[in-house]
Amino acid sequence: MGTLISDKFAAWEAECNQRFNQLKANEEELNRIFIDIYGLQDELTPEVEDKDVTVRRADLTREIKSLLSYAVGCMFGRYSLDVDGLAYAGGKWDDSKYTTFIPDADNVLPITDEEYFTDDIVGRFVEFVKVVYGTDTLEDNLAFIAKALGTKGTSPRAVIRNYFLNGFYADHVKIYQKRPIYWLYDSGKQNGFKALIYMHRYNADTSGLVRADYLYKMEQVYESEIARMDDAITNGASREVAQATKRKEKLVKQLKECKDYDDRLGHIALARIPIDLDDGVKVNYDKVQTGADGKKQAILAKI
Repeated sequence: MGTLISDKFAAWEAECNQRFNQLKANEEELNRIFIDIYGLQDELTPEVEDKDVTVRRADLTREIKSLLSYAVGCMFGRYSLDVDGLAYAGGKWDDSKYTTFIPDADNVLPITDEEYFTDDIVGRFVEFVKVVYGTDTLEDNLAFIAKALGTKGTSPRAVIRNYFLNGFYADHVKIYQKRPIYWLYDSGKQNGFKALIYMHRYNADTSGLVRADYLYKMEQVYESEIARMDDAITNGASREVAQATKRKEKLVKQLKECKDYDDRLGHIALARIPIDLDDGVKVNYDKVQTGADGKKQAILAKI
């Protein structure tokens, strides 16, 4: 039998609230003692506001976002379902740490606005949920996750896709105080191309790999989809023509953005830029975007 995330969260919430209420009562009792000792009854009250209690309450959206972040960590091998704590944060890679859920082989997770690849970040997340919580509860769990995220979408998978596309990286940068450990290759506002990598698995060939194995493939997808829309415009009914025309306009913009991005990424890929983890995130984040000519190319999302 699979596990329902909603049941897990309910148990966690109940545990948090017992701990929370217990701690709140303790803090208020300590305040009473302090007020009595110093005779401060006219100046202070013992009551403590919820926001001032030093343990946080369960928050569904926050916990679900943390689950997605942990899942991405497992996709990159930072974490493993088979070992406690950090599984990899630089140094020698150890395949034996990963048996239940295998990390991404090449350290690149594409994020697309539609389901173009089965092994993109959404496909990998669905597989993670299946492995951890079971196949028979998969759809219920995806629906629960999607509802907690609260982003737009016509299905649970679409909601999760929109969060990865538009919300995940901003949350990650915020949590890591503008020193992200996952880096986002990002072509721009049209969402033409997005792909996450794990900084600790970056090497001098990473940008070239992203370009050759992912960006080019994305351009081919757009070209193929544009041809399909052209066919629908030529042969479809009026409603189909309107939909195809609108989608083609979007695809053309995305393809152009990818071509422009390819020019920038090409300079960086050819430079084969190494990083030194000891220099920290900020130095390396700039370094991997600066070509051999000393000019910075905007290939990663702004932080």
